[in-house]
Amino acid sequence: MLNQTVPIRRLDPRAQLPAYGSADAAGADLYALTDGPVEVAPGQTVLIPTGLALAIPQGYVGLVCARSGLATKQGLAPANKVGVIDADYRGELLVSLHNHSGERRVVECGDRVAQLILVPYLAARFQEVDQLDDTARGTGGFGSTGRR
Repeated sequence: MLNQTVPIRRLDPRAQLPAYGSADAAGADLYALTDGPVEVAPGQTVLIPTGLALAIPQGYVGLVCARSGLATKQGLAPANKVGVIDADYRGELLVSLHNHSGERRVVECGDRVAQLILVPYLAARFQEVDQLDDTARGTGGFGSTGRR
């Protein structure tokens, strides 16, 4: 595990800093900062503010992922499955939360709504070629490697 300092700014004094739930957790919990309960109807997507802005180091990306318990037990997960925060973004961190369940859900101020994972990434230079090298899989698409 690498330790990297990430500058973070509270845009509202009530905002809670991301926190890791255990010593080996990869994702830091993100907390809702709302002025009251936010109702999320079945199939609805809402933007949940966190009251935070951060400066992700160059060469890293912030991934906003579902909290497994919230997604499994209540059907609330990021609408875009994994949100991407680029290193040059300095605006408020918002969680686009979607209700996949068939029941109305309520998000309260202080609820853990997602988790933030910081990872290094590779910026590619794309080079156009006439042909690609052959592999055992070749052009086989979805499910082409078998069912198990």
